[in-house]
Amino acid sequence: QLQLAESGGGVAQPGGSLRLSCAASGSTLDSDAVGWIRQAPGKEREGVSCITSQGLTKYYADSVKGRFTISRDYVMNTVNLHMTSLKPEDTGLYYCVATVNAYCRNGEWASDFASRGQGTQVTVSS
Repeated sequence: QLQLAESGGGVAQPGGSLRLSCAASGSTLDSDAVGWIRQAPGKEREGVSCITSQGLTKYYADSVKGRFTISRDYVMNTVNLHMTSLKPEDTGLYYCVATVNAYCRNGEWASDFASRGQGTQVTVSS
């Protein structure tokens, strides 16, 4: 059974960077699309980024385009999210999810996924 675990969250200043990692155990991620979603207090859950199973296509929410980069490491069985130029509005609990390519392509990965990790907190504050 696939289990996901996020790491790399923390506190960063505005303009700073963080690198999140989603590690899989119990199974490989090779056949899954993997997405990152975030949940901030009082806000709706937001799909931040998604990468298809072969890594050929990547999707980003408009709010993070040009600042966040998603990547896959098939050897380490991880999916990473490199976040730069962080803003206070990036604050939230970040989860990685395993989904299918179709949901990655149509933007539905934030609501349609098979597995989800426990999340890692990102706080952007001066």
